[in-house]
Amino acid sequence: MEKFEYNIEHKPDYSFLTVQIPAGKTLKVEASAMATMDTNIQMKTKFKGGLGRFITGESIFINEFTAQNGAGEMTIAPAAPGDMDHLYLNNETVYLQNSAFVASDPGIKIETKWQGLTKGFFSGENLFLIKVSGTGDLWFNSYGGIMAIDVKDGYVVDTGHIVAFTEGLEYKVSRIGGYKSLFLSGEGFVCRFSGQGRVWIQTRKIQPLLAFLNPFRPRKSSS
Repeated sequence: MEKFEYNIEHKPDYSFLTVQIPAGKTLKVEASAMATMDTNIQMKTKFKGGLGRFITGESIFINEFTAQNGAGEMTIAPAAPGDMDHLYLNNETVYLQNSAFVASDPGIKIETKWQGLTKGFFSGENLFLIKVSGTGDLWFNSYGGIMAIDVKDGYVVDTGHIVAFTEGLEYKVSRIGGYKSLFLSGEGFVCRFSGQGRVWIQTRKIQPLLAFLNPFRPRKSSS
């Protein structure tokens, strides 16, 4: 399968993706992420992800960009300030946190995966992961920088720092301490991976940022 030519600039803070789309070929892109494109590129919007993404408040649409009458170039800017990474899947499967998908080859299948009430604590405690499988290019992003970690036996990651992981890794979500630690330590739930595979983590997570900004929010006067 032909691979896309691409370039990622401004890593790891404000990653910006440029993709060359061959004539007649299509690129799938997360809704609202397109920044610029050549005039011969045509867009269609399709429903993807099913009910899961609707429930979690994420976009349920993926735009398909096709280069007509010749090759074209488009640039893509994810919503979150942070890093971006690329994988070429060869009949493989990875799982992404709910907001990490950026773009992919049309041969890549995108599905939501119910984590269950016990496991549903990724990315702000969403109950769904994105299952990405097939053969072709995949781009995904994070809030903060991305680090890849090879797991050979076991590894523990704060759930808010997980960006992606490979199929074959087993995981359980649990508290890092007792209930007192959960509410007073500033630490919450962790994901305990087992088996062999790779985990991608982000160097920042959203919830502490929201807590930091909260005292600076404008507030209505009581008078």
